[in-house]
Amino acid sequence: FVIYNKVYFCPNLLPHNRPGHDWPRSPAGMLAAGHRGGSGGFQRVKRGWVWNQFFVLEEYMGSDPQYVGKLHTDLDKGDSAVKYTLSGEGAGTIFTIDQTTGDIHALRSLDREEKPYYTLRAQAVDMDTNRPLEPESEFVIKVQDINDNEPKFLEGPYTASVPEMSPVGTYVTKVTATDADDPTYGNSARVVYSILHGQPYFSVDPKTGIIRTALPNMDREVKELYQVLIQAKDMGGQLGGLAGTTTINITLSDVNDNPPRFSKSIFHLRVPESSAVGSAVGRIKAHDLDIGKNAEVDYNIIPGDERGTFDITTNEHNQEGIIILRRPLDYETRKAYTFKVEASNAHLDSRFHSFGPFKDTATVKINILDVDEPPVFSKPSYTMNIHEDTQLGTTIGAVTAQDLDAGSSPVRYVFRNPPSDLDSFFDIDPVTGTISISELLDRESIAQHNISVVATKVNNPVLTSRVSVTVHILDVNEFPPELAIPYETYVCESARVGQVIQVISAKDEDLPMSGQKFSFRSPQEGMNSKNFTIKDFGNNTAGVVTLRSGFRRRTQEIYHLPVFIEDSGLPVKNSTSTLTIRVCACNSEGALLTCNAEAIFLPVGLSTGALIAILVCIVILLVIVVLYVGVRRQKKKETLMTSKEDIRDNVIHYDDEGGGEEDTHAFDMGTLRNPKAIKENLFRRDVKPEAGSVPRPAATSQDSADIQNFITERLQEHDGDTSAPPYDSLATYAYEGEGSVAESLSSIESLNGETEEDYDYLNEWGPRFKTLAGIFGDRSESQTDVTSTASTTTTAENKH
Repeated sequence: FVIYNKVYFCPNLLPHNRPGHDWPRSPAGMLAAGHRGGSGGFQRVKRGWVWNQFFVLEEYMGSDPQYVGKLHTDLDKGDSAVKYTLSGEGAGTIFTIDQTTGDIHALRSLDREEKPYYTLRAQAVDMDTNRPLEPESEFVIKVQDINDNEPKFLEGPYTASVPEMSPVGTYVTKVTATDADDPTYGNSARVVYSILHGQPYFSVDPKTGIIRTALPNMDREVKELYQVLIQAKDMGGQLGGLAGTTTINITLSDVNDNPPRFSKSIFHLRVPESSAVGSAVGRIKAHDLDIGKNAEVDYNIIPGDERGTFDITTNEHNQEGIIILRRPLDYETRKAYTFKVEASNAHLDSRFHSFGPFKDTATVKINILDVDEPPVFSKPSYTMNIHEDTQLGTTIGAVTAQDLDAGSSPVRYVFRNPPSDLDSFFDIDPVTGTISISELLDRESIAQHNISVVATKVNNPVLTSRVSVTVHILDVNEFPPELAIPYETYVCESARVGQVIQVISAKDEDLPMSGQKFSFRSPQEGMNSKNFTIKDFGNNTAGVVTLRSGFRRRTQEIYHLPVFIEDSGLPVKNSTSTLTIRVCACNSEGALLTCNAEAIFLPVGLSTGALIAILVCIVILLVIVVLYVGVRRQKKKETLMTSKEDIRDNVIHYDDEGGGEEDTHAFDMGTLRNPKAIKENLFRRDVKPEAGSVPRPAATSQDSADIQNFITERLQEHDGDTSAPPYDSLATYAYEGEGSVAESLSSIESLNGETEEDYDYLNEWGPRFKTLAGIFGDRSESQTDVTSTASTTTTAENKH
């Protein structure tokens, strides 16, 4: 046991007979200890705490606490004056100490794999005062291991692969088991591997756990998957050791050790003769027991009597051989084909060449099936030529089709359905296939007709064939030649004899334009023409040649030259055109200066300056006449002021509050005056008149006396009214009179009138109402406008 400050070795206190409690010796090599003051065989060693280790057995299953060891100090006299305390890992919960005796016990079962050791601190203190008698010291309690954990495969189950046909001893994989027991104590953690299931195919190394093949030539095609059970046992595999197992799934990977094989030696196929070129007409397959790329098969046709009619390709998805048609089939020509097909592996493995050739062959027999086919035309297309003047009903050609089937059905011909406009020019015989003209042809309108003919079998109208027919319309010389363009020809006054003044050419609507030949001449050649002639250059052009000189515009300005043109077609067509030749002035180099009509006036002896003067006089006279007419019209339309619009404008601009009697500059009252109505010795209304100087209306007639009296009274009232408006404003009165033919002149009542009245009687009221009569005499204005204008005009009249 361990004592504080002094250590004694007491053999009788050590648990010699308890497993796991071998007392470790101190570093000083302490042999024995006894009571204080003892002698004889005891050796006293004086020192501090001695580092020692206690051991406790793991997984203790007893009912009493497990005894661990004892602490004692030489200060303990056995009188219970010393108290032992314990602190550190597990103190009080896992380990406990008797305060009086110093015995240490474990309260519960311990697991080394959970915690292999515990570090604690012990101290001796005074029982009464708790005063430490010696410094605290540390010691370790180790948990002694027992074999309580089996080996475990932490990475299992395992998956591995090895090529098929591998030799014995080929490495497959490695397994590893771990044991949680203490590898430094006994054989609890020493593991040995063995195979429980999987022999005789595989073996395992008992120490390393490496899996290897144990049987040669394992064939994947026979068995692909193997399940191996591996055991790991501790205690070196001895009896009583604990064991763990794991499973290894081993797959044999494929190698190319099998050739492709056809399931039968002869394949029979039936193919309709109507099969399209490029279509698949059959499938064959060679089976390969391998998988993946080792099962890829290449197919080839061994050259024979198929004559390139068929080809074969490989379907990459299912490795089938697809037979492709390369040429059209015809049952009537050939009814069967026979050829051989070879299947071989695409990827070979040299290790297995000794197994034999990795290919196989099979025979393919193809029988052609007869199909009811549409008629076949003798040509893929037809071309026909016909002149445009061919008469109606003329046969221009024929199409021919026949049924090549064994039944050889009759054939009927029609134009395509529905027929086009181009087909309407022709008819076709439904039995013979002859094509004739049904309408007149015109090459200049349509030079080529493209029609389509359909051939139908009588016994099966559904089967039809179509062929195109091209009809070229040949040209017939039916149009005469004419000048290519309308020429503007002139001859200089200084032209010489034999000079070419114009080169002309011709055109013809007939074909061909490039191959036509035109000839030119003058029809006046036999009539002693003295001015011009036509010279044919022989290249479809001609020149206009002068026969004399001295052309003068004053003598003759324009000449007409007939031109005779003839083509080379059959029948020959010709025409006569006329060239207009003007005489013009040219410079010394022959360049055109003028071709105007000046020469017409030259014979009367007038110069250019005289002509210009005459024209200027004529223009001046025309201007004078226009101005005179305008002034006359303006006088007829002129009224009191320039226009009615002016009157309205002045009234609108006058719509402001007056400034009183002193405001004589706010408005220009002169704009309201009619200059024609101004007379001398009349008073101005824009200034205050002198008393007694206001003019009084003179009596015009006995009949207007009542009006004169009414106006006189109103003027007197206005002159005496101190609250009257300024003198530049308007005072309006309404007076109907007695028996007036004009009835009321009130502007208010005039608005209610729906019919226009005749205001001619206003002309009889004297010169003061002349302007008013002129305004109301205008029938184009509405009644409302007339009333407004009359009021404004009256204002102007009063101002005057």
